[in-house]
Amino acid sequence: MKDPITRRFLLEAGVGSGMRVLDVGSGAGDVAMLLAELVGESGQVIGFDRSAVGIETARAKVAERGMPNVSFVVGGAADLSFDEPFDAVVGRYVLQFQADPAAVIVELAAHAKPGAPILFHELDWSGTRSEPPAPTYDRVCGWCIAALERSGASAHMGLALAAAFTAAGLPEPTLRLEALIAAPEHARRNLDLIANIARTLGPAMAEHGIAQPAELDADTLVDRIHREVLTNGSVLTAHLEIGAWAPARHPA
Repeated sequence: MKDPITRRFLLEAGVGSGMRVLDVGSGAGDVAMLLAELVGESGQVIGFDRSAVGIETARAKVAERGMPNVSFVVGGAADLSFDEPFDAVVGRYVLQFQADPAAVIVELAAHAKPGAPILFHELDWSGTRSEPPAPTYDRVCGWCIAALERSGASAHMGLALAAAFTAAGLPEPTLRLEALIAAPEHARRNLDLIANIARTLGPAMAEHGIAQPAELDADTLVDRIHREVLTNGSVLTAHLEIGAWAPARHPA
């Protein structure tokens, strides 16, 4: 789900053939590989992440796919230097984990050519809802939001992107919003997404007293909610996927 949305954001922002792109917070390398497809063999992608384990996974993936124009380094934005500036700087689901997103954008924009697009794709959980209400879906979404926020992440970074860009000294960004929405018979795609996130956040839910494993019962979660959705005739929306991009500019 997220790669087609990210692809649309990247294409509209102007990422294309022959560009040299910096991938922020590469993790397991999924965005870097998407970028490699867009820039082609004449382009280059350099990704970085603080997690050595994540970068090891990313390197293995690109080696398996035969992508020689993709490379990775371990480190944070403030630790890195490059021989030449980039034609674009891109990050997905990165700023929500930063204490000062604007400061991170400033650090990253310094690696971009003037006018190069700075693009971030972030989530906003204010979009999750069911109508008519499916109480278990709404409750689990609420647990996910609480777990994110009590763990120090933002559940609403998507709608805060414009403010972060302008605080970083960039122009007001172009904004785009997409979200999954599903009628009852087609709701399992939304439910699989939420269930996977809930499983990931399960330890944080337990640690912060939000919900215990028995309450979540992740193995049966999708089936339980789907029965409720079918009974109530509920339409589900997932969290908002928001893209923002603006041209880099540097002090004269």
